[in-house]
Amino acid sequence: MREYKNSKDKSPRKDFDKAPRKKDWSRAEDRDRKSKGFSKPREEREEQEEVQEQRSDVIAGRNAVMEALKSGRPIDSIYILKGNTQGSLGKIVAMAKDEGIPVKDGTPQKFESLCGSLNHQGVAAIVACHDFSTMEDIMAKAGDEPPFIVICDNIEDPHNLGAIIRTAEAAGAHGVIIPKRRGVGLTATVAKTSAGAVEYMPVVRVANIVSCIDELKEQGCWIFCADMDGEIWCQADMKGKIGVVILDDGITHQGS
Repeated sequence: MREYKNSKDKSPRKDFDKAPRKKDWSRAEDRDRKSKGFSKPREEREEQEEVQEQRSDVIAGRNAVMEALKSGRPIDSIYILKGNTQGSLGKIVAMAKDEGIPVKDGTPQKFESLCGSLNHQGVAAIVACHDFSTMEDIMAKAGDEPPFIVICDNIEDPHNLGAIIRTAEAAGAHGVIIPKRRGVGLTATVAKTSAGAVEYMPVVRVANIVSCIDELKEQGCWIFCADMDGEIWCQADMKGKIGVVILDDGITHQGS
């Protein structure tokens, strides 16, 4: 602090030294993003990139979807605009059911997120990133080894399913089973998150997970799942034919 006199009234006046201005890093970061061509926050850009990625595996339009069905192209699911099954849409629904492809009702908002500005004509197909396998493929991969199968149910996040497939491949599993409904399929996001494991890991899609588990039990397969009162997983005997059930985001380990 220093004291000096005003030149006009000659009266003393005190003046405080001003503190140095702090740099506004938020504005600096905004300028840096704009200079690099980014005008949106990172989280918003990632969300937009995710939507664009999901659109890359979408077939929109009646003729396009029908030809994809005729060609035998692997399709994960088909969305039909809710309440609209007239004309060729009815034929698409029938063809999809014959092939065992899930048909789902889609809202206008869902179609907008999938197709953007494309003229979808009330139908859109999600193309599977890889052909689905059969139980015979899993057994063939196991060969002389006891089958080790990962069973997924209610896994709706594609990142989680991709991570499960990647981990299953690294852990030496022989196959992954997913449901036709109540879970995500083999989308482009699943393939990306699996880091290429989906190319080597057989993925089987079944209509009923419970029935599938019962069939595995009849074949001598032990099923492990979560139980608060169960054994510690690293102390459990998990030798022989086993199936590990993963529900939502949790892996489980009690034998039955």
